[in-house]
Amino acid sequence: MQAVEDAYIPVVKFEFDGIEIDLVFARLSVPTVADNLDLRDNSCLRSLDIRCIRSLNGCRVTDEILHLVPNKENFRLTLRAVKLWAKRRGIYSNVLGFLGGVSCAVLVARTCQLYPNALASTLVNKFFLVFSEWEWPRPVLLKQQEESNLNLPVWDPRVNPSDRYHVMPIITPAYPQQNSTYNVSTSTRAVMVEEFRHGLAVTNEILQGKSDWSKLFEPLGFFQKYKHYIVLTASASTKEHHLEWIGLVESKIRVLVGNLERNEFISIAHVKPQSFPGSRELCKQSGYVSMWFLGIVFRKVENAESVNVDLTCVIQSFKDTVYSQANYLSVLKEGMKIEAAHVKRKHLHHFLPAETLQKRKKQSMPGTSQNAGGLQRKRTSSDGSCLDSSRDTGSRTPDNSSLLHKISKVDTSTAGRERNAVYQKSNGANKREKLPRVAVPSVSKGPSIPVPDSSMY
Repeated sequence: MQAVEDAYIPVVKFEFDGIEIDLVFARLSVPTVADNLDLRDNSCLRSLDIRCIRSLNGCRVTDEILHLVPNKENFRLTLRAVKLWAKRRGIYSNVLGFLGGVSCAVLVARTCQLYPNALASTLVNKFFLVFSEWEWPRPVLLKQQEESNLNLPVWDPRVNPSDRYHVMPIITPAYPQQNSTYNVSTSTRAVMVEEFRHGLAVTNEILQGKSDWSKLFEPLGFFQKYKHYIVLTASASTKEHHLEWIGLVESKIRVLVGNLERNEFISIAHVKPQSFPGSRELCKQSGYVSMWFLGIVFRKVENAESVNVDLTCVIQSFKDTVYSQANYLSVLKEGMKIEAAHVKRKHLHHFLPAETLQKRKKQSMPGTSQNAGGLQRKRTSSDGSCLDSSRDTGSRTPDNSSLLHKISKVDTSTAGRERNAVYQKSNGANKREKLPRVAVPSVSKGPSIPVPDSSMY
């Protein structure tokens, strides 16, 4: 169990029976809580602490969404499919600037409103159609924003200048209305829009009978997608300190993404939501270690054979932000470190085992065919193969009578072995590549992740 007291919404995070749960608390201004209490009534927010209001809004938003959709069962089945798709494609993480559970629910609910008589199989396709063509930053609203005499802060770009800079506003329907995608940046929005378009192409094939539903849930080949990566490493001396430390570091990774995408030579900074443990050797040196990987796309510079891209200040600024926040919250302990290094794709094997880097072969779930009642029905396949479960998701692809009727959690742990190799072995790498030359900070004070000579890049 982990108490996150200083979060925007204070929460106790824990795992029960393989299910991750965020437990929130709210204290109502009433002597007793009635069994038939309607939390959709705005009057229950009176005289409450702002943190209690934020906590209550989770339940209030859920109830309001269910009230606003034309068919609850079609909504639920479509949402299960969309969330599984988002996890498989590596765009399910609110804290890192991607879609969270509430954002997915609002987008699916809006699709249901636009196509009230459509079945789940059609709604999944329409979901991708609508939001691959959506004119962001036009907000997604399930209903017109309501007025209230409680004077609580709500998302309103007409009143709040800061709200005008949100790049992908998806607005919760319950008062006080908030932007559920506050953390989305230009880069993460670009990644999500690309995935919406990919999902549209795949579901068009499925509805035309050219593919089956397993294709939609094929994992993204993140480690084959980019030529350049930044490896972010967080370490602590004890398990308890490490749990606290990685929570803080992860919550600030979007700051690093923002700093990177503001660099004139970088067009995309795509962080993989899943973290990876360090090797035994690295843990012996630095204690408990977690790593995140960011895929980087550099802009092509016209009339230039070689460009020096110095990321030293960007990385250092991010580290300063994390350490400053840790000091402010009084959580910084001896042994807590954070480091970063630039790595080319061909050198990722120094950090991750081969089975993680290997591109998964396309596999199909037990043969499926679409039916009118939902996404698909089960049928026996000739080879009995099933979709390879990705570690990017906490769910295993179901194969029962209605796709996604039951989603079971898979083991999200990894072997976590790094290759016991150093960059010096790669000093003979191809030096003819001229774009880009990247400089990053030294990592000598942190975990042993040697940075190669810049001529390698």
